[in-house]
Amino acid sequence: MAQKILQAGLSSGMSAVSGFHSSKPKHLDSSYDGLKHVVPDSFTPQLDTRYTLQGKNGKDVQIPLISWGAWSWGDSSTFHWSNDELPAVQAAWQQCVKQGMTFVDTAQVYGTGRSEEILGDLINNHSPGVPREQIVVQTKWLPNVTDAGTNALHPVDAPFKELQNTLKRMNLDYIDCYLVHGPVHISSIKQVAAGLAKCVEAGMTRAVGVANYSVDKMLKMKEALAEHGIPLATNQCEYSILRRLPETEGMLEACKANSIVFQSYSSIAQGRLSGKYTKDNPPPKEYKFSQYDMEYVEPVLEVQRKLANKYNVSVAAVAINWNMCKGAVPVVGMRKESQAVEDMAALGWRLTKEEINELDKHSFEGQTTKLWQQG
Repeated sequence: MAQKILQAGLSSGMSAVSGFHSSKPKHLDSSYDGLKHVVPDSFTPQLDTRYTLQGKNGKDVQIPLISWGAWSWGDSSTFHWSNDELPAVQAAWQQCVKQGMTFVDTAQVYGTGRSEEILGDLINNHSPGVPREQIVVQTKWLPNVTDAGTNALHPVDAPFKELQNTLKRMNLDYIDCYLVHGPVHISSIKQVAAGLAKCVEAGMTRAVGVANYSVDKMLKMKEALAEHGIPLATNQCEYSILRRLPETEGMLEACKANSIVFQSYSSIAQGRLSGKYTKDNPPPKEYKFSQYDMEYVEPVLEVQRKLANKYNVSVAAVAINWNMCKGAVPVVGMRKESQAVEDMAALGWRLTKEEINELDKHSFEGQTTKLWQQG
């Protein structure tokens, strides 16, 4: 039921669950300097590069620079999942394990819990010789949808109770990072922070964060968690060449100033920046994030193709490297081995400032909504 509710907005033409958007993109003002967000020239993202998700009392989580997005796993509504795909996901996971790229992002609502079950099976049965502490598990609590009754009657206990269910589905003792999926809770930020703190104190998660929060709400959550001695580790928002609002609205700067890791989901715009789709072969209509007609995206793709040839990588790898050059940890979907290999090719090199600027010239500002799609 929860999965159907989440997908209903997407299927009806709404972007990011709340709000109807024009399909005609808006370019950034030509005077905007996107290069101010670029990481220092001395930084080149590598397979062994790690960022730190801050935990309580220094119990931090070290994460690689790519997170594998597991939204599609078990999701029949948008991604038309079939259990026949499991061997392909398992093969992809083996490639990730070999390279030490074992950071997976899922959510309690993805596939109505099925995504978490699949991830738990990968960890328990398809990671031979890999210690649990070398795998980073991140999931999300979606207030009001996952369990409306618990959220209303027990606003502090709701995240705790749902995380207990997550651990049962995954057959794990703990996860590494627990996010609030969106700012749609009827409980106050202080109440949610108290619930997240309870999860940390119980040893059920090592770090906590948010997703789809605005700068203002993110900083309020940071303050609320600080009352419990717990850092806000991360904020995850949609960010790509086709949606640069986290730059223009101050999210990247706020995260950097407060030691909050910024994660970018839909970092290749649900495939629009992968090179797979064209104006003659558009993405499925269900893919609603950054839902621009491919004819508008073609100028960006032309630049990506040129750079992909230069660096001998996939078109998608160029878009992912752009995210990392802006200081983001991109969350990219993975369903088969070839995707994992192509996406990991975004590491080991970096775009020049001139190349980033060329991509920026063809980028879009993106859309936002008050209820969900913030950042």
